[in-house]
Amino acid sequence: MKTTIILISFILFTTTPLLAQQNAFLEDSIERLENSRKYILLVADMMPEEKYDYKVTPESLSFSENLMHIGFALDWHSQSLLGGREARVYQTDTVFKPANKTKTEMMTRIDQTFAEAIILLQEFDPKALDDHLDYFGLDRSKRQICMLLADHITHHRGQMLVAMRLNGLTPPRYVLYQ
Repeated sequence: MKTTIILISFILFTTTPLLAQQNAFLEDSIERLENSRKYILLVADMMPEEKYDYKVTPESLSFSENLMHIGFALDWHSQSLLGGREARVYQTDTVFKPANKTKTEMMTRIDQTFAEAIILLQEFDPKALDDHLDYFGLDRSKRQICMLLADHITHHRGQMLVAMRLNGLTPPRYVLYQ
């Protein structure tokens, strides 16, 4: 009996801090997505709809393509890679293509996609953060997928901010941790 109590105490002592760290990681990831959601919606709202097709260079994505690409990748990283849902096919997907969508429709889609990703992370099992998967031929943990997702949003949002500047607009003030 004494051995069982010692073993249970050891397991609790060694795993509880790890689970707390993983929960903190998820909480931080959720906070970052919530802040990023607010900021991207401000950026999208500030760009006039007639400038949504603007490209910084001919080979660049347009403002609207960057916006919807953020949505597609957010959906794929969260719902498919983290959540296990079958992935959308980028080439044939219409949900995240800007064609035939108004500015309002695109903003609504992005807002909904962020909401879905946040809900998924709120319900995510912290132990699964250590699960690994194939990410373009690389072995990555689901924790790394969360970080890659945040990097991807920042990358494309930065391109949108350049498009705004080149159109004479001042982007919303950057707020930390988004």
